[in-house]
Amino acid sequence: MKIVNRTVPAALKTLGYDEAAATGILDWIAQKNTVESAPDLKPEHLPVFDCAFKPATGTRSIMASGHVRMMAAVQPFLSGAISKTVNMPNSATMDDILNTYLDAWRMGLKAIAIYRDGSKTQPVNTTKAKQNTVVEEAAAEPVWHPQRRRLPDERRAITHKFSIAGHDGYITCGMYDDGSPGEIFVVMAKQGSVISGLMDAFATSISMVLQYGVPLQVLVDKFSHVRFEPSGFSSNPAIGYAKSIVDYIFRWMALKFLPPEKRMVDPKTPDLEEVARDATETDAAQADLFQGQGDAPPCSSCGFVMVRSGSCYKCQNCGATSGCS
Repeated sequence: MKIVNRTVPAALKTLGYDEAAATGILDWIAQKNTVESAPDLKPEHLPVFDCAFKPATGTRSIMASGHVRMMAAVQPFLSGAISKTVNMPNSATMDDILNTYLDAWRMGLKAIAIYRDGSKTQPVNTTKAKQNTVVEEAAAEPVWHPQRRRLPDERRAITHKFSIAGHDGYITCGMYDDGSPGEIFVVMAKQGSVISGLMDAFATSISMVLQYGVPLQVLVDKFSHVRFEPSGFSSNPAIGYAKSIVDYIFRWMALKFLPPEKRMVDPKTPDLEEVARDATETDAAQADLFQGQGDAPPCSSCGFVMVRSGSCYKCQNCGATSGCS
């Protein structure tokens, strides 16, 4: 759709052209995309209709000096600079650009912006062929951005209770409409404890990862069988011995959301020699950290290694005891 600039009829009327001559000139512009060589248009009036860009079928345009002089005429009445680009042809040289900056400085302009035709992709095109080329180039280089798939405000969820070596906890998993997991919450120990804070932060990061499209299979492969305390036999017969809380979480999620051939789940009965070896290594490490307390269990409230207090154990971090009176 082409529309002749609405200021052209007003300019023709001001210059003294009658209605018939003005109509002929407007029809010429609509057909030829330029006012040049229009019938009944006087040659001395051509500069009135010059534009910033040269028409595809014409030869005229406003010179760079014309842009600068127009801004210089307005600058004394403005406190700031003028947002107006000085358009220059592709044939402009470095000296032409230098002289344009100097002219702008001499005329008192506060700022100037120069565009040399063809120096970069421009939003304005005077031919349809150029416009199509720009669109094709843009389509050929798509920019990928990560997309977060948020859960609906109301979502189905499942809550699972577990116990690992006397440490109780709850896993709540929110699901998308297709039944795949989109978030997890892990509640353990007392609110504000170290282990509770770590589990909250870990669950939040895993939820973000799931919503940004990382497959659950990748997470299961990465986090299953990670070893750290507390570890031990779990209350879930399908998992048996859990090497850590993280190990238990992802093996349970594998059982719940992955097909059998993709689950990384140990047999229900663990290798007794491996369990004994893990226990020996753990006791030795704790003995190095807590002199004479290698048999002390972790605190069920905060996870800190307890110390012997008489016939029972006491946590020096939160004050909890192993239950003796």
